[in-house]
Formats: sequence, structure tokens, C-alpha cells
Amino acid sequence: MSFRPMVSTDGGKTFAGNALRFATKEEAEASADELSGRWYSVTDTKYEESDDPVNYRFDFDSYTNVRVEGV
Repeated sequence: MSFRPMVSTDGGKTFAGNALRFATKEEAEASADELSGRWYSVTDTKYEESDDPVNYRFDFDSYTNVRVEGV
């Protein structure tokens, strides 16, 4: 199991994600928050559980997504 970050640009009516999958919900939330800081139109963020394998980790020190080696 993994967690994927999701963002909305329409007040939370619809959400979209990407291919990033994290081991923890905290990483997915932080990734969505980081993205919302770069995109002006994001109105809401959330995370969803996924059956996809983990392929990223979130580095809380540099506040960036880091690809997991070997994936």
C-alpha cells in the first residue's frame, strides 16, 4: 500500500493526482502542500490510499520529493 497526493483547483469538487506514491500519508500530504505552494490555482489538497508500490519519499529537510532508487 502507498499514499498519493491529490490537488483540486475547483474548491474540492474534483481532485487530480500524479504518479508519485509515498510510504506514509504524512509524506503524501506534505507533497500536495508543496505543490500547492507552486501552483496558484490549487484550492484544496488531500491524499488517497493506493495499491501502487512506493516510488518516492518526501524529504522534510529540503521540502522536496525524492525518487526511490531502483523503482
